[in-house]
Amino acid sequence: MAEHVSERPRWQRAVAGAVTVAAALAAGELVAAATGATETPLLAVGSQFVDTFAASLKELAVAIFGTNDKAALVTGTVIVTLLLGALAGVMSRRAPWLVPLLVLVLSVVGIASQIADPRSSLLLALLGAIVANVVGLLAWRVLGGEVARRGDSERDAPPSRRQFLTISGLTALAAAGVAAISRVVANVGGPTSVPEIALPEPVSTVPLPDNAGFEAQGISPYVTDAEEFYRIDTALTVPRVDVSTWRLRIDGMVAEPLEIDFEQLLAMPSVEMPVTLQCVSNYVGGDLVDNAVWQGVPLLDLLERAGVRDGAEQVFSTSVDGWTCGFPLAALDGERTALVAYAMNGEPLLPEHGFPVRLVVAGLYGYVSATKWLETIELTTWDDRDGYWVPRGWAKEGPIKLASRIDVPAQGEQVGADAVIGGVAWLPATGVGAVEVQLDGGPWQECELAPVADVDTWVQWRLPVPGLEPGSHRAVVRAVDAEGNTQTDMEAPPAPDGATGWHAREFDVVG
Repeated sequence: MAEHVSERPRWQRAVAGAVTVAAALAAGELVAAATGATETPLLAVGSQFVDTFAASLKELAVAIFGTNDKAALVTGTVIVTLLLGALAGVMSRRAPWLVPLLVLVLSVVGIASQIADPRSSLLLALLGAIVANVVGLLAWRVLGGEVARRGDSERDAPPSRRQFLTISGLTALAAAGVAAISRVVANVGGPTSVPEIALPEPVSTVPLPDNAGFEAQGISPYVTDAEEFYRIDTALTVPRVDVSTWRLRIDGMVAEPLEIDFEQLLAMPSVEMPVTLQCVSNYVGGDLVDNAVWQGVPLLDLLERAGVRDGAEQVFSTSVDGWTCGFPLAALDGERTALVAYAMNGEPLLPEHGFPVRLVVAGLYGYVSATKWLETIELTTWDDRDGYWVPRGWAKEGPIKLASRIDVPAQGEQVGADAVIGGVAWLPATGVGAVEVQLDGGPWQECELAPVADVDTWVQWRLPVPGLEPGSHRAVVRAVDAEGNTQTDMEAPPAPDGATGWHAREFDVVG
């Protein structure tokens, strides 16, 4: 009997290509997770995407997705990869080798991305790629091949639609299950938990004010819970750091390079200070700013132990995953709070906030100072090194700008005639002296300020506005710093050195 080949419909080839790529991707992820690789292929590719396109996409990603920007990037990477698989599947009618080739190319890209991380292992990357390709070839052999039939009577008989849907569906479910399992395996003993650590008593602490009255009116709490504290960084996976082997190195333009382990750091005199941190990507009125109480060793104490040499101008730091930033040594003038911090709100740092150690520097945007998962501090000249974001178009110096935000009422909210307008204002390392609100284009009215623990924190403010006429109203806020300088009304985007402008809210009075 003659053998005839019954072609699969285009949609089946597309599904077969996408499912094949999904199976290969899931297999590679599981191998990486099971072998303890620093990053899985998918996340390594995502990290390289961030490094390549960060300058053009940072503001857009944060504006659209906020602190969910990493999840959005990973999801987008998966979707694009599956679409490529579907396209290769459609084209496989004339080039049946195209889907296996795509899996191979994706594996090579994954290997290259993984070994770009100095912590990674080439051997583990190769092992994951080999397994991914084997699984991909097997999946394509089952799903992508044309069906051979014998006998003239079956010449035009199409492949079983039900059989194809069953096999492809089960394969897709298996791939999703394997991917989920790989996430669980990767997190076992990983960065989702912190070992038991007995924090030392700080030699000094700053009492916190009781501002419950302000917070009861919907204003942001004075101290932000660690779980609610914003997170913006370039790490798609939270680095795993073993405190038993972690070391902090201080070198460069110092008299004696210093290396200190975690226990030694805990044994040093520490302080506990509230400090407000802000991301440079924060838009006017945005929420990428929070306040917390940090415990750690003053950075100046460590630098003095190493001995700063003449000519040093920059404090340049590096995280365990290779991220870098730098700020002027002159910023450490003895008055500015700058800590090598290991605790936040009385507890060890959460992994996503830099466990075991991070830098906290009052008055500087995070992109020039707030290195998480800190590994090295190097003293250099100002022109010798540039941090991660500087060659990507952001300013080399990043002092936080005077800012204020309306928390209540919310935009478009309906309130009663006894409304209260309130929010927060900040200029860490200098402090806020006054906050003023303008209603419906009228005169500026000075607001009541809540007490603060220190000038390094934001201040809560409120303005009761009883007797407002029913209808729409518009409130605008501006701050005045402790030195008498008024917040600028000039509108500017976050890039390259922080957004400026006055925040406004519109609301309706009813009743």
